[in-house]
Amino acid sequence: MHIAEGYLPPLHAAAWGAASAPFVIHGARALSREVKSHPESTLLLGASGAFTFVLSALKIPSVTGSCSHPTGTGLGAILFRPPAMAVLGTITLLFQALLLAHGGLTTLGANAFSMAIAGPWAGYAVYRLLRRLALPPMVCVFFGAFAADLSTYCVTSVQLALAFPDPSSGFAGALAKFGGIFAVTQIPLAVSEGLLTVLVMRLLSQSSTGELVRLGVLAPARPDSTEAVAR
Repeated sequence: MHIAEGYLPPLHAAAWGAASAPFVIHGARALSREVKSHPESTLLLGASGAFTFVLSALKIPSVTGSCSHPTGTGLGAILFRPPAMAVLGTITLLFQALLLAHGGLTTLGANAFSMAIAGPWAGYAVYRLLRRLALPPMVCVFFGAFAADLSTYCVTSVQLALAFPDPSSGFAGALAKFGGIFAVTQIPLAVSEGLLTVLVMRLLSQSSTGELVRLGVLAPARPDSTEAVAR
């Protein structure tokens, strides 16, 4: 997903940067409100950002000019909603570009749009839909993280196909080519990320129960029959 430095044409790089900017600005405001309203959430926000940084730093070469890896954005999107991940994901990508040579500064907007914006929104939408269908919470978490990961690469495939259409079949042919190559590595990675996100969420449900209840991830505990009678 990290499109390499200088790989996109300048006009495409600038356009994706302009498209990402409003989401990042809105996310920064939402994140600021969250921290001011609930300072106790700072540690959980930090853990969400660290989870994204570690997973997305696992680099597997895929398409020329790009790579495959987990994204880690589903966890933060489920906990704090997608606007927060627009900021945390972009910061992650910036540090990786500067420190790890993953991605680049000219392609930061494109990488942020796919991993920090499109992925979290898709994952959160799937998570909320499944919650409305009354599926078990951890099933919803799995599919939310799975969708956040896989949709990131669908958007990256679109970005690459727009920049480098196939000489004979145009955008559609390039999209099929890029998407097909990504799918070989990304579907197993998305499944693995979903399972890992469920494991982390289970651990958080034991150590941060109150915070997860406030965030709406866990339902408030119901009093047992004895307590109900006593009341």
